[in-house]
Amino acid sequence: MMKMTIRTRLTLVYGGLLLTGGLLLLGITYLLVYQRLGGQSFVGQRELAGALPVAPGDQVFTRIQVEVKDNALQTVLTQGGIALAVVVVAGLAFSWLIAGRLLQPLHRVTETARRIAGAPDRGLHERIALDGPYDEVKELADTFDLMIARLDKSFDLQRRFIANASHELRTPLTLNRTLLEVSTDAADASPELRQLGQTLLAVNARHERLIDGLLLLARSERAVAERSYVDLADVVVHVASQVPAETVKVTAAAGEAPTTGNAVLLERLVHNLVENGVRYNLPAGGWVRVESGTRPDGVFVTVSNTGPAVPRYEIPNLFEPFRRLGPERAASPGAGLGLSIVRAVASAHGGAVFADPRDGGGLTVTVILPTAAGSDFPT
Repeated sequence: MMKMTIRTRLTLVYGGLLLTGGLLLLGITYLLVYQRLGGQSFVGQRELAGALPVAPGDQVFTRIQVEVKDNALQTVLTQGGIALAVVVVAGLAFSWLIAGRLLQPLHRVTETARRIAGAPDRGLHERIALDGPYDEVKELADTFDLMIARLDKSFDLQRRFIANASHELRTPLTLNRTLLEVSTDAADASPELRQLGQTLLAVNARHERLIDGLLLLARSERAVAERSYVDLADVVVHVASQVPAETVKVTAAAGEAPTTGNAVLLERLVHNLVENGVRYNLPAGGWVRVESGTRPDGVFVTVSNTGPAVPRYEIPNLFEPFRRLGPERAASPGAGLGLSIVRAVASAHGGAVFADPRDGGGLTVTVILPTAAGSDFPT
């Protein structure tokens, strides 16, 4: 059953009150006229007796009195009912307009909330800033603005903390790498020392990738202010050509996919998808397919791969930071931020990312981005 809007309900309430008041007024008027005609003849008995060849109290005279009274009461009901119907219709129209006017601030709150919800933590800088007297609606709008301001501050502090912490951690990691490389490259280094150095270098490299991923994640979660024209077909071809030949087979079907955004971030998006498809694949005989093109709701990049089976209910967890599924993913040298960065970059460009498990194992990940407007195309 379809629910009525608040505007419709207010209109019906106003109209119902108007109809009730009109019916009550019409009933009182009818009773007053009825009482008045019952106590005194609508036409004086003397004038009527002089005009007609009958005497007062005659049956004909009485019948005429009754007819006059009935006609008068019928006129009150008929004309009053028509007037009431006209007033009720006009009242409903005015009630609809007034209800819409009263609910306009609520529509503004709803539209702002919808825009913020459609661009999570990118539209948190937006405020309703409702003007007018301090009533219930103004109080609601101000409370909403206060909530959004606190959320905006919280997200901003989180991003700055990640960025600052990542920068602070990169310095000791770089120093450790340098010391380990010097120690392992020394001429008098024993085989055991070299082996330990290589192990520590691998651990250090993993930590560096983690820090770089955190920095990129913090950067990509912000809205892209400066945009340039990017054809994702060029990005797909470039990234696919960078995959080493000894890894799984990578094929590209690069269709034209014009969009706008940060070229470096978009390249990292495609790179992470391809790298993820290569890393979590079959030990032998696996493949990765990269496609780009245009669809009715925007441009897309799709990466499909073979690999271990992924339960559909675990798909949302793949896009969370540091989440890995299964022993193969837990043993991966990655930092667990690849798909998280993909989602953050897509969201920063006004797009979305979806993943579906393939029959027989592997995933199909699709990123949809807005199509570049005609004025954004290079000339």
